[in-house]
Amino acid sequence: MKHRGRHRRRRRGRALRATLAGTALALTAAATMISASQATVDDPGPLRPVGVSTEAGRLPLTEERVPGRWLDRLASRMGRPVGVGAVLEGADLPLREAAACTAPEKRSLPVEPAATRAYCFGASDTRGWRPGAVTTSGDADDDGRWAENRVILSGWTRGGGAGSLDGPDPGQGLAKVAFVDANDPARLRYTWALLAVPVDGGRDYRGLASPLSGMVWYQDKLLVTTREGDRDALYVYDLDRIQRATVDAEAVGRVRGGWAAHGSRYVLPAVGSYTLPGGGDVPRPATVSLDRSTAPDSLVAGEWVPADSDRPTRLWRYALSRDPARSGLLATDSAHRAEPVEAYESETADLRGVLAYRSAWYLDRAAGSPGGHGTLWRQDGEGARATECGTDATRHCWSGGSGALSYWEETGEVWSQSGRMLFALPLASVDRAVGGSTDE
Repeated sequence: MKHRGRHRRRRRGRALRATLAGTALALTAAATMISASQATVDDPGPLRPVGVSTEAGRLPLTEERVPGRWLDRLASRMGRPVGVGAVLEGADLPLREAAACTAPEKRSLPVEPAATRAYCFGASDTRGWRPGAVTTSGDADDDGRWAENRVILSGWTRGGGAGSLDGPDPGQGLAKVAFVDANDPARLRYTWALLAVPVDGGRDYRGLASPLSGMVWYQDKLLVTTREGDRDALYVYDLDRIQRATVDAEAVGRVRGGWAAHGSRYVLPAVGSYTLPGGGDVPRPATVSLDRSTAPDSLVAGEWVPADSDRPTRLWRYALSRDPARSGLLATDSAHRAEPVEAYESETADLRGVLAYRSAWYLDRAAGSPGGHGTLWRQDGEGARATECGTDATRHCWSGGSGALSYWEETGEVWSQSGRMLFALPLASVDRAVGGSTDE
């Protein structure tokens, strides 16, 4: 039996799916306009399995833990850590429903299949920040809730343009996460938590300086992709170790009179990380998601390869630990290494999001030009398919500012974000649009 921890609740998925089916949005025609000048994307063909012991397929991640005494020292100075429920109690920033969003904002939504739910963040609240990763309580627990709450986590990075064509930018600044209270689909509200790294033996912390291009919330842990150093691959955060900021200031860390988090109300100090092997041209996971269709549950990862590269994109699958004492962490060997259990190569370049479910992999390829639309491929060992849309049958039908993908299995929805838009649509609608099925 899969371990779900103390947050397991009885499944409510069937009734919820019926409710959501009746709330599909009639999104404006602005989201259906695409440029006829966009060329059809080349078919990437089938996925190619790669041996996990070969140079192409092997990518061990070494687990390193922040010393417990560092975290305890930080908590003793900042105050007792809080959990997700306490953070949601302070969620007072509204997400607007699609009808209240601007036409330019809605133009970044998928064309085919269309989003059935969509919301936008406030411009003043996100100006100067770039959206990236998304994960939900549907990843965290199989009943779709964390305790009694339905939650969406939306990752943002300070700096960088909303439609960068150059992949994750390691020179970007701070990273923060919006904790979204999604209990009422008609009234989503959020608050911010800054991602941080303990320093000086836990006497202080610094901000995580990395784009959030991938993020998975599994059990009580949040795993995020990072490009801080040559070897950093993933940082690990504990959702039961959220600290309150006590000073509202632009600074980060210990300040006169308390603790600051660049204006965020909360701070998440890292509890660990997964590092890459040293030396050589080592690939780096740029986007991640959770796959609950495997046993045990698994984390899938994809690298970013520029569109003009002549080498394939590599994809990996890592098993998640079944040990209750290692909740939310990757399965590791005696040397604390997590080795991939599967690896593939794909001709889908400029990858911004990856999702795997049963036999299918869904790969989100970025738009080829600013303001354009991306392509969502469904790929497996037999071939690849993408939806077509527009009068020229283009495959540029996915969201404009392509982002990470997250599957909420309980509701059957895929969540992503594009620009300031946070949106969802049924995975079944993707499969219908490409003429396939996940029931394989």
